Amino acid sequence: MPTLTDSPPTPVLTVTDLQQLLPHRYPFLLVDQIIDYVPEKYAVGLKNVTINEPFFQGHFPGRPIMPGVLIVEALAQVGGVVLMQMNWAKDKLSVFAGIDKVRFRRPVVPGDQLILRAELLVVKQQRIGKMQGRAEVNGQLVCEGEMMFSLVD
Repeated sequence: MPTLTDSPPTPVLTVTDLQQLLPHRYPFLLVDQIIDYVPEKYAVGLKNVTINEPFFQGHFPGRPIMPGVLIVEALAQVGGVVLMQMNWAKDKLSVFAGIDKVRFRRPVVPGDQLILRAELLVVKQQRIGKMQGRAEVNGQLVCEGEMMFSLVD
């Protein structure tokens, strides 16, 4: 268990760096930093979940839970970091093409810190990518599944 004296992970990519790679902006940029990254293999992102998130106003009053689709979107944004760092993907837009085998294991609530891992499984014709995503809080699995991306001009 982390203590107040533990230092936070050193970001590999800051939120400013992420804005150079991804088109997302507030309130839809759902990753605060990338804390681990191996080019063309995987990235690990971090999302600090706070009560100030706009979706908590309606999901659900009195019992705030992060919507599952936004957890998957956060995973996809980490996957986008992997794809958008490839030379042939520069100046393209990575969009969702599909999600499979997604399962939610526990709710994400204010105060949680999501650790998001997206691992590249395959790229076809430099247009379609498939990744395995996994989200955890305190080492506990929150969500996992496969994501497909299409790169468009």
